[in-house]
Amino acid sequence: MEQGLKNKVALVTGGAQGIGRAIAQRFADMGATVGVLDIQLDRAEQAAQEIRESGGNAQAFGGNVALRETFTSAVAALEQQHGRFDVLVNNAIWVRYSPIDAITPEMLERMTATGFHSIVWGIQAATPAMERNGGGSIINIASAAGFLGIPGALVYCGVKAGALGLTRSAAVELGPRKIRVNAIAPGSVPTEGVRMHLDDTLTAKRLARTPLGRLGHVDDIAAAAAFLASDESSFMTGESMLVDGGVTHALL
Repeated sequence: MEQGLKNKVALVTGGAQGIGRAIAQRFADMGATVGVLDIQLDRAEQAAQEIRESGGNAQAFGGNVALRETFTSAVAALEQQHGRFDVLVNNAIWVRYSPIDAITPEMLERMTATGFHSIVWGIQAATPAMERNGGGSIINIASAAGFLGIPGALVYCGVKAGALGLTRSAAVELGPRKIRVNAIAPGSVPTEGVRMHLDDTLTAKRLARTPLGRLGHVDDIAAAAAFLASDESSFMTGESMLVDGGVTHALL
């Protein structure tokens, strides 16, 4: 088992399933203590238990990432219990697609709160704890949609583009404090949440325009997150890593 994150303490939002769950497992496999944060505490507890059963160290946190206090509470608990806080992964998102004229105030508010506001609150809560520890790594899960225009995804594309902007600005401001801030922009990764919005026709279209000839897997994103969390990326900040099989650069 690789131990590139040994003794580090991390928090992964939306960590009970999909990409977040894979990242939490990868971090634990690499020696980190992982806080699994999810809006559904029972699912977070199940994920943390499974990580412990596999030999890792994890604990569960329940809370809504749209609320500032969710982050302040979780980060404080991890720092108090383990004496340090090193890595934050802002992964949580709530997604609904719709044509522009069908966007509702409720939809707009919830998507921006979970996918954009949460990154602000996460960075704000993590910064003082990381600074006390001499630095850290913040990883924002964006999307290839942040670089593209997708019909019926106005808010989603906007939120993910916003995540890229937050990443760049935070990297510049926090660099002098030895805190690195990077983003990962996945392509199509058919997680539980994504499959709600993909039928066979759309899946085939996405597959056909991906140069590497396959859709992504959660482990592809977890591997990128592990790199950004580790000292292997110690001179990287403000970067947005496309992990999309080449789809963003393809004209197919």
